Amino acid sequence: MKINNRLPRQTRRDFLKVSVGLPLIATAGGLFQVNVPKTAALPSSSPLSPQNEVIQKARAAALGVLNPSQKDLDHGFELHSNSLVFESYGFSPRCALDGDKMRAAIEEGATDQELSDLQEEMPMIHNATSEREKKEFLEAFRAAGVTCIFQNAGEEGNDPLRLIKRLARFTFTTDLLRNEIFKAATPDDIVNAKKQNKLCLYLTGNGVPLPQQWNNVRDELGLIRVFFQLGIRMMHLTYNRRNPMGDGAGEASDGGLSDFGQAVIAEMNRCGVIIDVAHTGWRTSLEAAKASKKPMVASHTTAAALNKHIRAKPDEVIKAICDTDGLIGICCISDFLGGSGNISSFLDHIDYVAKKFGVERVAIGTDIAYSSRFSAEESAKIPKRTGSKAKPARWEALWPKGSLTSRSDASLAWVNWPFFTVGLVQRGYSDDAIQKIIGGNILRVARAVWESRG
Repeated sequence: MKINNRLPRQTRRDFLKVSVGLPLIATAGGLFQVNVPKTAALPSSSPLSPQNEVIQKARAAALGVLNPSQKDLDHGFELHSNSLVFESYGFSPRCALDGDKMRAAIEEGATDQELSDLQEEMPMIHNATSEREKKEFLEAFRAAGVTCIFQNAGEEGNDPLRLIKRLARFTFTTDLLRNEIFKAATPDDIVNAKKQNKLCLYLTGNGVPLPQQWNNVRDELGLIRVFFQLGIRMMHLTYNRRNPMGDGAGEASDGGLSDFGQAVIAEMNRCGVIIDVAHTGWRTSLEAAKASKKPMVASHTTAAALNKHIRAKPDEVIKAICDTDGLIGICCISDFLGGSGNISSFLDHIDYVAKKFGVERVAIGTDIAYSSRFSAEESAKIPKRTGSKAKPARWEALWPKGSLTSRSDASLAWVNWPFFTVGLVQRGYSDDAIQKIIGGNILRVARAVWESRG
């Protein structure tokens, strides 16, 4: 689907103006040296180039890796602005905590669970309760040039009460900020958001909700439709670990899809929920793809042919997913990408899937987020708790040793979405192909599953 919602004439003129270059950028940590070719300067006035030192530093990192010509840079930024950009899996910009409220909660004797809930809740809803955070949130979102994110809106696992907490937070935020960002219910809502220059979230849960009473299969499947009615449009089949449906990416044995897993896939197909095997083991992913009658995805993964990692997918699995008329979303996690772990490595994985399986079979699901510039300032207000013990790792966070580190690269910052488009321009992709990769493909899958629901 080709989108050509062009910017207003004056904005376009400003957008295409060339600035004087960025040899030095002031950041919170001091002056950041930037090696930017004189022939490639960022647009001086555009929603994609805000005067935010954190975003400018990320921009500089991408420029340093890609080293684009001015022609490719200008074309990539304008194409990005004029396209419907739909992320196949990710996180909207994260707000800072409210340090004063956290301090007050600690002083009032809040339980560990209450504090844990506050720590997760505040970065998700503070944009709806603080004008400063709202401004920061919208600035980052606009800088990325993203129309819609397939938003992580369910904490990893299968407990319905745990899953519904995150869903409630994003429902609350989109209710209060509905004039700027709303919860999309249908694929047409996403298309209309672009036409209206609005932002939206399409919601995914990080697990299939199960009552876990195990009386009968049909009762265990009943909450899939309920969560669909609440707005969840995609669900993880597993998350790293083994569950009643199959094995996650972190299980060495990878026993495959269970009989119950077959029933879950059939119900997700019936209800119109997209099956996501991003965190699912290779054999389980393969068998899920063979079982699904509707398009399915690995929404944020990489190609194992380029870097063999538990969170990557081998060619056999990618082909099986593509055979459902589905796709592979490439993420921005350096460990999963391998190599230099930067924007160039990221583009290599897109290239690999597009050239081997077709340009219609690849999307972008960054799996990263922008964090508010005010996070450190707010966190400094929170007193350290004395006598508290270190918390054990959560079940879903039980990664095999060495599979996940703190490695990251600034060129892959979430706000650098426009540079993903620039990189694809540099690699010779047509405008039509780029528009499919940065949004059209995941929109196609979302529409196909939505329209085929029972």
